[in-house]
Amino acid sequence: MSDLNKLGLAEARDALRAGETTSRELTESCLNAIQGAGALNAFVHHTPEIAMERADAADVRIKAGGAPDMCGLPIGIKDLFCTKDVPSQAGSRILEGFLPQYESTVSANLQNAGAVMLGKLNMDEFAMGSSNETSVYGSVVNPWRRGNDDTALTPGGSSGGSAAAVAADLCLAATGTDTGGSIRQPAAFTGTVGIKPTYGRCSRWGVVAFASSLDQAGPMTKSVRDAAIMLEAMCSHDPKDSTSMDLPVPNFEALMTGDIRGKKIGIPKEYRMDGMPEEIEKLWSNGAEMMRDAGAEIVDISLPHTKYALPAYYVIAPAEASSNLARYDGVRYGHRASLDASDGITEMYEKTRAEGFGPEVQRRVMIGTYVLSAGFYDAYYNRARRVRTLIKKDFEDVFAAGIDAILTPATPSSAFGLGEMTDVDPVQMYLNDVFTVTVNMAGLPGIAVPAGLDSKGLPMGLQLIGRPWEEGDLLSSAYALEQAAGFVAKPNKWW
Repeated sequence: MSDLNKLGLAEARDALRAGETTSRELTESCLNAIQGAGALNAFVHHTPEIAMERADAADVRIKAGGAPDMCGLPIGIKDLFCTKDVPSQAGSRILEGFLPQYESTVSANLQNAGAVMLGKLNMDEFAMGSSNETSVYGSVVNPWRRGNDDTALTPGGSSGGSAAAVAADLCLAATGTDTGGSIRQPAAFTGTVGIKPTYGRCSRWGVVAFASSLDQAGPMTKSVRDAAIMLEAMCSHDPKDSTSMDLPVPNFEALMTGDIRGKKIGIPKEYRMDGMPEEIEKLWSNGAEMMRDAGAEIVDISLPHTKYALPAYYVIAPAEASSNLARYDGVRYGHRASLDASDGITEMYEKTRAEGFGPEVQRRVMIGTYVLSAGFYDAYYNRARRVRTLIKKDFEDVFAAGIDAILTPATPSSAFGLGEMTDVDPVQMYLNDVFTVTVNMAGLPGIAVPAGLDSKGLPMGLQLIGRPWEEGDLLSSAYALEQAAGFVAKPNKWW
């Protein structure tokens, strides 16, 4: 078989079980693709020796029979996941030289399932960004281009490296994390599938924290079936994470029938934003039509507190970030600034954090510290928490009324050019999360599915939001949408 790196997880799994290829061959194919894709800047820490060692072990395990679905499949790991003895920098200078002596629960689950780690993937610094331009490693470049225009485009953020690597066939799938849309937005920008599971479904232990009440890991894949396969391997109850739910992990792939006859799909009127591009509006109405044709009932619904989601998110997330990032002080690990003879511990903290954190992280830490300070805590942070409760209740009411899933756009536009947003008001960049943050605020599962191309030939995605803990049902609805949309486009190779 040639071009093995172009396979998805399901196809590669079946080929491995049928003896048509080996994990070693699959892994070599991906490593060769990575070597030739430096222009994308997706992989930042390469681990070919680990990859080949795990591939050979997987081949032995597969030959013995009874190997898990992920066994022998080469994947990329976002740089936010701590990986034993492999640099884990969260895209930041402040964690330069940090080699964890432990493995995150999610990457350990994948390793135990026999998955092959190819290396660590680029990302926005501490997962703060929507364009993968805040990374200490430099920007990731989207493998997609606007027609014959060679403008470098963003792959989205913060899981931009994961999205670009999957879209460019550098790996079969990748891990991502989603705090306000960081799996779903890059998936939509790159024509890939990304699912954020229910908060508490995947352990956060060993994942560098941004906003602890919002962060959730999930897979980024080439198809909905692949997302189901990888999600099952990533999920587990973990006593080391107090927010991890002790629930059995179902066989998500087996639940994925694609039969949505009689299902009620909600269309929230509040997601019809002023100034939404006509192409996104059309994609959304086409998606609703596809689901109606597949037998679902389309119901107009209201989520009245949606308009407060973005401002509330940008109070809560920076507040939690300022608390979480306080630990990076140059004392125990990571970067420490060079000091003058007269400098004391305060100067050491100040210089280290000023050098170690990039401008976007500094901005969010300052906002977060401000909203948590005496006199502003009630005015901002507590008010935002109350709004969050109302947003969650909106969804609860809709699901209680019999809605099975909610269909929305994934992003307000297709991929934009690198540098196009960074030079304007940062709030313009934050607006990229407008359709995704509500899902994190309410702790719900959400999935982005590629559903079409815009007039410039760039992918656009639709989002389905599901009931809590019902990822299997959500994946089944997403599978129906994927089948109806029939999206098979791939970027033309220019790198």
